[in-house]
Amino acid sequence: MMRTWTLSALFALCGLFVATGLVLSGSPGEGAALLLMFVLLAVMHSPLVFPMSLSAPEAQRRSAVDGRPIVYWRPGCTYCLRLRFRLGRRSRQLHWVNIWQDPDGAAAVRAANEGNETVPTVVVTGRSHTNPDPSWVREQLPSSL
Repeated sequence: MMRTWTLSALFALCGLFVATGLVLSGSPGEGAALLLMFVLLAVMHSPLVFPMSLSAPEAQRRSAVDGRPIVYWRPGCTYCLRLRFRLGRRSRQLHWVNIWQDPDGAAAVRAANEGNETVPTVVVTGRSHTNPDPSWVREQLPSSL
């Protein structure tokens, strides 16, 4: 669980140190601006940006019932962020599995990617697609949603 927040914590701490140095050297405005930038980076790379993660078995069970794709992701992955932001609100219609929180999810990604934990890996009707185009993923969503 802690691993998912490591990058966010590092961004926040670095921002705090840099901002403190700037404030102490007489530049409070620059310090505040840099702190805000680092906090935004921390939030963007945190699990907060993504819909709630499920376990891999639960995501597979739900996908079998409703036909929605499963997205295996991890915090800090720029390609996962790209997919999440390009999908917008529709990203909530997917089943998201954080491979840093779920060993079964990490194993599923390794099985689909020749032993590598390459994300995002999207599974649609049992078939894996590594780092697919967000518009293609949007087309895979059931139209009745």
